Amino acid sequence: MKLIALNLPRNFDEQSLAELFKTYGNIKSCTLVLNEDTGKSKGFGFVEMALDHEGETAIEKLHGSKVGNNKIRVKQADQTL
Repeated sequence: MKLIALNLPRNFDEQSLAELFKTYGNIKSCTLVLNEDTGKSKGFGFVEMALDHEGETAIEKLHGSKVGNNKIRVKQADQTL
């Protein structure tokens, strides 16, 4: 299941994003979206969980949680992208 995590702290890196999600299952891929000019995080990223139930658990546990000073949003990524 592919997830999108929104409103992440701007100082997040891909390793931090993976650490956040690995508690809930195996991660197939993890991509933090970066600003092309500055190389800094745009505040969102994608995580692909190995199993659907792991993705559902990650959404349940992480959506609305605080990471740093940010209340993050986690949902299933649009499959049409």
